[in-house]
Amino acid sequence: MSYTTQKQIDGQFDDVVERTISALEDEGFGVLCDVDVQATFAEKLDEEFRQYRILGACNPQLAFQGLEEEIELGALLPCNVVVYEGDDGTVVVSAVDPGQLVGIAGNSDLDSIAEDVSERFERVLDSL
Repeated sequence: MSYTTQKQIDGQFDDVVERTISALEDEGFGVLCDVDVQATFAEKLDEEFRQYRILGACNPQLAFQGLEEEIELGALLPCNVVVYEGDDGTVVVSAVDPGQLVGIAGNSDLDSIAEDVSERFERVLDSL
């Protein structure tokens, strides 16, 4: 069972990160956090790792609706989108599957919100 939707992209890593952030903004998401995994591993573990960024994306209106339905949903937010160097020289953009994510809650009132987020993430990936 897959828990992400992804797309491989030719391009420079930093450019793909910026394009991804811009595409998320076009779909109403802000990036609340941006974790540079490569830099963190180098600093904290003295280990080398491929370029890898975790973007914590949040659409405030959809988050509000979700939290109104399920107050504990905040434990699953923000929705993560990762950008990383693929093994073949491409850059991979991968977004969490909102249906899988909110499925953990077992609350069918969240299904329409998950569908909305999923459609927006698909458009983000299609635009890259």
